[in-house]
Amino acid sequence: MPERQTQEVAPHVSDRSTLRSSPGPAGPGTSRADLVRAYVALTKPRIIELLLITTVPTLFLAADGWPGLWLTVATVIGGYAAAGSANTWNMILDRDIDRLMNRTKQRPLVTGVVSVRQAAVFAVVLGVFAVLWFGLLVNWASAWLALAAIVMYVVGYTMLLKRRTTQNIVWGGAAGCMPVLIGWSAVTGTVSWAALVLFGIIFFWTPPHYWPLSMRFRKDYARAEVPMLPVVASNATVAAQILAYGAAMVACSLLLVPVAGMTWVYAVVTGVAGAWFIAGCVRLLARARQPERGKLAAMKVFHASITYLTIVFVAVAVDPFLPL
Repeated sequence: MPERQTQEVAPHVSDRSTLRSSPGPAGPGTSRADLVRAYVALTKPRIIELLLITTVPTLFLAADGWPGLWLTVATVIGGYAAAGSANTWNMILDRDIDRLMNRTKQRPLVTGVVSVRQAAVFAVVLGVFAVLWFGLLVNWASAWLALAAIVMYVVGYTMLLKRRTTQNIVWGGAAGCMPVLIGWSAVTGTVSWAALVLFGIIFFWTPPHYWPLSMRFRKDYARAEVPMLPVVASNATVAAQILAYGAAMVACSLLLVPVAGMTWVYAVVTGVAGAWFIAGCVRLLARARQPERGKLAAMKVFHASITYLTIVFVAVAVDPFLPL
């Protein structure tokens, strides 16, 4: 495989203005159930699942135990609404890209089940609801952090970074780290060093999670002219960076032990999970120049990243209940 792949970055598209035109509203044959499913799809529920995996354990750690049913439910509801608003705006702004990618061409704004106007109203309602929900029912610190997360994802990532730099998901991915700060502030009304370490875990986790998927769907991103790192760099270069970020992620996970006073159980679980994940990254680096084996190794790292994050944050949730 050649070291550079720039020749595939910008294939000719005959009429970009046509691609950016808005699909029409749902036709008369669209059922109410289809419309409901479309609105749910706008929120990207599978991505939000990952956000909740990090938010709820953060509540437990911040409370040093059970934070209470109401606070947990209220934080989950507000967090889903905030993330759903940001994700809906992302689909609105990226609908031209979504039409060109096999992975996303069935999204509601591409198929026309939901119109751009309907989606925009939905995004505004969700965003306003999230901020007021947090502010009135939890606290205003979490409300402003939720608003900051929406702005970071919509403006910082989607509008400014995604189409302009190979580091788009590195810095834009910081928006995905915000749920831990929101969760911590929901309990304490502030943000501590432990919360910032949790933020760092997810920050360093994002490239090893997203770049392997981008390696698998490199042609899709090239067709859409999105400069994800795997589009403009060799697989070996990408794999090396995945390994570097993975090592930083594991180190940050272990840093939580002294900063938050975690028990030996968390340290052992995180250490073993980290060694397992790094081994997968090393295998990816070794196979990066082999097209088929490299794709298979990349998807294994992608799935392993989800498993790793789940293990670490389950350990975070359990640790406050363990004896020192």
